[in-house]
Amino acid sequence: MQKYNFIPLCLLSMLTFLASNTLCSQNESEITKVIDRLFDGMRAGDSTMVTDLFTPEAALSSVIVNKDKQVVKKGSPASRFISAIGQPRTDVWDEQIWSYDIKIDEPMAQVWTEYTFYVNDDLSHCGVNVFEMIHLSDGWKISNITDTRRKTNCKTKEERDINTLMDNWHLAAANADEDIFFGSMTNDAVYIGTDATERWLRDEMREWSKEIFERESAWAFSTLSRNVQLSEDGKIGWFDELLDTWMGDCRGSGVIVMTEEGWKIRHYHLAMAVPNDQVDGYLELIGKPRKK
Repeated sequence: MQKYNFIPLCLLSMLTFLASNTLCSQNESEITKVIDRLFDGMRAGDSTMVTDLFTPEAALSSVIVNKDKQVVKKGSPASRFISAIGQPRTDVWDEQIWSYDIKIDEPMAQVWTEYTFYVNDDLSHCGVNVFEMIHLSDGWKISNITDTRRKTNCKTKEERDINTLMDNWHLAAANADEDIFFGSMTNDAVYIGTDATERWLRDEMREWSKEIFERESAWAFSTLSRNVQLSEDGKIGWFDELLDTWMGDCRGSGVIVMTEEGWKIRHYHLAMAVPNDQVDGYLELIGKPRKK
């Protein structure tokens, strides 16, 4: 009897799915590298870094609302932008990208990036870039960029750094990294836990939690959302966040201050989020009558 080698259909489908995902991830990585190089070149004032990133006919345009509240679109060839990058100047054009939303149907891609534009350290404007890109024989190229521009509701570097600090702080607890967790707090930091008795100074909490941080994970909280605000001088921040925890949804809030070592947590308050329609059941559970 002749033997046939075959791949079951379900396995073939899985292999196809994995190959497709791998190719998509590779394309996304290559696309973000092109965009990152564009803005690295702009910050460096080096037009040679960006010239080969565009197709020959590439164009740039902006959609703005003018002083008469009219929507206006203004555009120019990418060559003019490239030339401007290379002009001698004393200031630094710094465009910070906060997110990438990439859609690919090879050989075409569209990328939305939220951004804030700084001149030196001064905030100029913010908005969204829409990149249209095509894949040529020598890789992904930018064929068009359209952006919006506004001066309100702009994300800042400080917000990014605070979000990074908080994300790493929660990750340190999940990884039981005592040094990073307590090193992210000021010496006089206060941590208020969910129990009514829990008001810890940083070093008191470090001593109390020694055995907990000897485990593989102290506790694992995932951030669902976070809102950050800053003082006018940019030296103090405060935030509230919604967390997914083993206790269910929790609310965290706190104060962060700028120190010589960077942003540090000075105050953190963790609270269990009890739905309003379940408060009576909660009071019954803890043996507390509803107050009139």
